[in-house]
Amino acid sequence: VGPRALISQVSDCAMLARTLRTAAPAANFGARAMSRWNAERIPMGPADPILGLNEQFNKDTFDKKINLGVGAYRDDNGKPWVLPSVKAAEEKLVKEGWNGAFQKEYAGITGIKEFNDASVKFAYGADSAVIKEKRLAVAQVLSGTGGGRLAFEFFARFLGKGTPIYMPDPTWANHLPMAKDAGMSLETYRYYDKKTVGLDFAGLMEDVKGAPDGSVFMFHACAHNPTGVDPTMEQWKEISALCKSKGHTLFIDTAYQGFASGDADKDASALRQFVADGNDVCVAQSFAKNFGLYGDRIGCFSFVGSNSEEAERILSQLKIIIRPMYSNPPIHGARIVATVLDDPKLNPQWYAECKSMADRIITMRDALKSNLAKEGSVKNWEHVTSQIGMFCFSGMTPEQVGRMKDEFHIYMTKNGRISMAGVTSKNVEYLAHAMHQCTK
Repeated sequence: VGPRALISQVSDCAMLARTLRTAAPAANFGARAMSRWNAERIPMGPADPILGLNEQFNKDTFDKKINLGVGAYRDDNGKPWVLPSVKAAEEKLVKEGWNGAFQKEYAGITGIKEFNDASVKFAYGADSAVIKEKRLAVAQVLSGTGGGRLAFEFFARFLGKGTPIYMPDPTWANHLPMAKDAGMSLETYRYYDKKTVGLDFAGLMEDVKGAPDGSVFMFHACAHNPTGVDPTMEQWKEISALCKSKGHTLFIDTAYQGFASGDADKDASALRQFVADGNDVCVAQSFAKNFGLYGDRIGCFSFVGSNSEEAERILSQLKIIIRPMYSNPPIHGARIVATVLDDPKLNPQWYAECKSMADRIITMRDALKSNLAKEGSVKNWEHVTSQIGMFCFSGMTPEQVGRMKDEFHIYMTKNGRISMAGVTSKNVEYLAHAMHQCTK
């Protein structure tokens, strides 16, 4: 471009700037008079029920108040806990770098290979045939939510918009908009029995059998959220066999491996059974709860192919979905998880720490049940200890939950779900007293 052309461009830009300055007052006036984003077009969205509950709790000045709504681990003093193995991994990364290099470069579309490799070994087992046969399409994702949304986008794209997905009734609230926003239609199968405060196994099996062949079903691998009700291993085997006979595609959400029972292999038993039986399976893993990496948004999505060539094709399409969605995942948390799982010292240390979290939750379940008995409650509270994981579906009604908040300053979701992480040795007696008063 010559000097005269450059002078001409500068002159044109200056003229445009003067025009915009002259027109600005009128444009601003029009914007104030009639915004494109007025309330008729953009209504106020409803507040998130759990975040709203937290806000109420934070404003409460009562000294015995308890927050049982947050789905994050707390120690026996009610404080967040950064796992020592995670701290040690971070220190190692600061001192030694990542693979000997100190850099913060982009990961690829599918994330960090070492993390992906460690994740699938953790989920499927180090000796899993699908790993040895290279039948997995694997991508690092934005925790469990990112893995679920990726799965639903894939289903909507290749099974068709409006494809139904069958979810347990109830399920984690975020599952519903994740699937709906991806273009899937929502169906449910019977899961929780309000009468027994347990599993409706007969209803579940009837609904799995009654669905059209080749349907998409979602299961929680362990520590079902929000109920804490899991099938037994024998029941899982029956579910797996039926799904196989029906040709269903299974999306498995595993957010609590190791955290549920304290035994990571045991918590993966259902997933591994589905795979061993030859089901069509994809899996979303989250490392928020079991590693305490809530804010790092670390997860892994894997899809089991019938052979390595199919897995490669699936992965190619997952990359195409990921690229315009978030391009590539964050690296810090993935490096931490990979370092912990692959380090011969940190690995067993993490297993012990994860078990200690699970054990504290189990201890609080026992304490809550025993204190309810001490209060004189004649209700059957067996479900408090038979359920597993972070949450306890108490069976309390919305009215009873309202009394818990208004009279005793105890905050929980309206469906009666208790985050057992909020129960401590210091508040369990007061909690049991309040529950008895509201349910007797």
